[in-house]
Amino acid sequence: MAAGDPSTAATSDVPATSSSAASYPDRLREALVALSQACDSGVSNASEAASFTVSDILDAFAAVMSAEADDGNDGGDDSTAARVSEQLLREVHEFLSRPLANQQMATDALSLVLPIPVAKLGAQTGGCGDIAAAILKFFVTNCSPRDMLSILCEALDAPMELPNCSSSFVLLLNALAEVLTKIQRRHIEQVKVALPAVLKVMRATVSECDEEHGKAVVDLFNAAHGIGNAIQEMCTAMVNKNKEGMCAILGLYSLQNIALASRSRQQDILCACGSVVLQHFRFLKFSGFTYVGLLTGSDVTAATDKLSKEDDADFLEGFSFAMDGAMLTVVWAYMYDDMSKYAGEELELALKEVQGNHMMKWEAINMLKYVLSSICYPWIIKSHSINLLLSLAGENHVQETNNHVDFTSYAPRIFATLKAIESVMMAAPEALMRKKAFAALKKVISMVPSSQRFDILQALVNNSMSSSLTAILLDLVREEILRESRQAENDHVESDGFQGHGELPPWASHALELVELILRPPHGGPPCLPDHGDQVISALNLLRFILIIDSRGPRSGKLFQKGTLHKVHSEWLIPLRPIVAGIQSENERDDSEIANQIVCSLNPVQLVLYRCIELVEEKLKGC
Repeated sequence: MAAGDPSTAATSDVPATSSSAASYPDRLREALVALSQACDSGVSNASEAASFTVSDILDAFAAVMSAEADDGNDGGDDSTAARVSEQLLREVHEFLSRPLANQQMATDALSLVLPIPVAKLGAQTGGCGDIAAAILKFFVTNCSPRDMLSILCEALDAPMELPNCSSSFVLLLNALAEVLTKIQRRHIEQVKVALPAVLKVMRATVSECDEEHGKAVVDLFNAAHGIGNAIQEMCTAMVNKNKEGMCAILGLYSLQNIALASRSRQQDILCACGSVVLQHFRFLKFSGFTYVGLLTGSDVTAATDKLSKEDDADFLEGFSFAMDGAMLTVVWAYMYDDMSKYAGEELELALKEVQGNHMMKWEAINMLKYVLSSICYPWIIKSHSINLLLSLAGENHVQETNNHVDFTSYAPRIFATLKAIESVMMAAPEALMRKKAFAALKKVISMVPSSQRFDILQALVNNSMSSSLTAILLDLVREEILRESRQAENDHVESDGFQGHGELPPWASHALELVELILRPPHGGPPCLPDHGDQVISALNLLRFILIIDSRGPRSGKLFQKGTLHKVHSEWLIPLRPIVAGIQSENERDDSEIANQIVCSLNPVQLVLYRCIELVEEKLKGC
């Protein structure tokens, strides 16, 4: 009989490097004999006490292994520990397989206390995993399914040292999946007991496992897939509202797992993630989820609403990444060849439907913030998310959205999405990804109704934590003023051939508020140079641009009245001139590389500053 066969009994003790290790099999046999005698007597208290002794012995040896592993023992000691673990597990499995006068009493007593130590020992190499799985399966087969569900959930919730115990969790999850298939009544209630423990383990393991334990994480997701299979089997046997509720649970469970798999940084799971997503997407299709519903988040909302009506707030907390998972499912289908082939025409049609509906497009774009704003997803996923966003936004760089559409409810979410795109612009490791993110930022801003576009940009500037990012945003404001100015000129040509008095683009007056925010910060004092040189030069260029627009054509002098000009001259520009000149002079005397860089960075600031002063003084002469 093969060594890995759980039914093979150990014939001799295994020598151990530790003198105490060799005594564990003997102590275990004695405890099992005592348990058998207690069960034969039919005294439940005695059998319970004896079962705790068995558990304590296994637990004690697991603790010895953990301590020796922490001390950094060599491979020989690890091999010995695995052999002793295998021997202990064989003793337990042989005892369970042996006919006893009161077999059920012994089985019930051991099922209450052994899942945790058996799972810990089963994480060892060799045949330990197979024997531990056989023991857990014996309990599942011969004990009450509802009792075993509670016992296994408690085992999953017990403190174990990660990531070393991830293999132990795999054993427990596989056993739990078998239990779920044996549940005959009150299916939804039992699933609601099981899934919080399952998802807690999944989340903790994925976050704590490093590259070395990537294979163990893959095994964990395969075990989680087994749980999904069990829930799907339940759904198949159910009808009406119960089936709808269970399908909603299965869908949210799948989305949570897709998000967790996508968060893993291990190479093993990233390579296998596409197949994990594909496995769970089959559950999503079975549950009635569609690509359109995933793109817009409507399927997630519908599933959550179904369950929230049943006062399941605590249960729903376990699916906190469901929205992430919905968009990630689409992103994986977009980037992963096998998923693309599986999705095929369905994904393409969903993208076209969303692109053709203004409201659905906004919903889909807003959904991407869940992925882009999180630091937990790898850059490869964020890169493909940006590609998807660009595809959703369409080809036209500037799209005049109907101004009669009520954009108020979308504004906070669009702002959050733009902040998420900004985070990619600022932190992406590759220049191409940063460039794509900037293109996405411009596209999304251009889709906002022109009457509300400035409010969004102003909010972005006010909440910017980076000088270079603020400079980019101010340049976008300048582009919008130029576009609006040209549109105004075209409107005048079409309406009256430039007769009458032109109006300054309404954006220009609001833009001055942003210039003041940079050149005269609200906290007082001048802008911080050279640290904030990028945003200062952009603010000065924006001011110069507005001054030039205000000085030309039929709209001349509409914005800069005498009081405004005095304020710009005396409060914004003149205080800045000696600061720039002083920093320049100080660094010109220093011949270091840093000093030369500072001089070079402030040269354009000085040039544009002097040009703005000239323009303001010229306008003041005409007042």
